[in-house]
Amino acid sequence: MRRTITVRMVGPMQWIGYPALIAVAATILFAIPLRLFGLTLPEPVWPMVLAFAWPLIRPSMLAPAVLFGLGVFLDFFWGGQVGMWALSLLLIYGAMLLASKYLAGQATIVLFALYVASTGLAFAVAYFVTRGSLGNAPNLLAVMGQMIPTLLLFPLADWLIERFDDADVRFR
Repeated sequence: MRRTITVRMVGPMQWIGYPALIAVAATILFAIPLRLFGLTLPEPVWPMVLAFAWPLIRPSMLAPAVLFGLGVFLDFFWGGQVGMWALSLLLIYGAMLLASKYLAGQATIVLFALYVASTGLAFAVAYFVTRGSLGNAPNLLAVMGQMIPTLLLFPLADWLIERFDDADVRFR
């Protein structure tokens, strides 16, 4: 008796489309002006998870275009300089793409350290773009108030990497 073997083919909608839509929805959801105990909801940069995870999953020509769109969405949604978050996200994507060969099979703690460094780099770029374009430096406490919740999103990036890393062996 022969057993049927199923092969799971993962298309761009599963590992690019749906996560991008979820990032947009989460950004809008966390921007709701809701106060709990006098505090507002944090506003992490949800697409940072995608900019970190996508190049480690597999190289793609579609992912940078989607990241550019997500960055422009963040700029218009938060009222920032147009292109600031697009530049930051694409910089992280490019850095992770260059390092992806060295990161295959690394422990989660190594990926977390790299995620912290990547997030710090992206926020540094955003800080200096804002400072240069407005002539005034953003409040560092406000920057940290957005950076720390973004760092807390690392388990989502790790889940994406674990979920889709070996999904299609054609890219190995």
